[in-house]
Amino acid sequence: MVDAAAPSPWNVANGFTALRILVVPVFGVLLLWDHGQQVGVRLAALAVFVLAALTDRVDGWIARRFSLVTDLGKLLDPIADKLLMGMALIGLSLLGELSWWVTVVILVREVGITVMRFFLLRYVVLPASRGGKLKTVLQSVALGLYLLPLHHLPGFVAVVAAVVMAAAVLVTVVTGLDYLRDAWRIRRAARPGPAGAR
Repeated sequence: MVDAAAPSPWNVANGFTALRILVVPVFGVLLLWDHGQQVGVRLAALAVFVLAALTDRVDGWIARRFSLVTDLGKLLDPIADKLLMGMALIGLSLLGELSWWVTVVILVREVGITVMRFFLLRYVVLPASRGGKLKTVLQSVALGLYLLPLHHLPGFVAVVAAVVMAAAVLVTVVTGLDYLRDAWRIRRAARPGPAGAR
């Protein structure tokens, strides 16, 4: 029997999430345009990034406020986040403005934890921790600073951007290890004992 109260996957919250995915290529083109040297285009890329990041808050609030949480939304939301962050990281590295090791460390952690969460769905839903939320904020702020036309700004802005990015990388690694530890405990707890072995 179909639950009549179940929200349709075609709702406003998921629409915002889908929009966030669709603007990723636009953001990428603006970021890489003329090797990131045109200030106006670079600021447009920053504006798209900020607006896309804000829709993450908006779609989550709408989904919870109006009971529009769906399995499709749970699937698309982290994908949209990873695509946006991934495009920013890879784009900045292609421009030579962010070390590739930073991009690799963050992306390996993000993709790895996302895949791990999918595998753990048969046992439990692994919620975002406070550290994970702090990680997201630090990454967003750091990338926002790096997306500024730093070569046209005072040197201290680049220093602030580097410090925030270093903090983001540190929290990214630490929270990633925490998730791995939690996943290991969950997997061990779910493993059948001798009595349940066949």
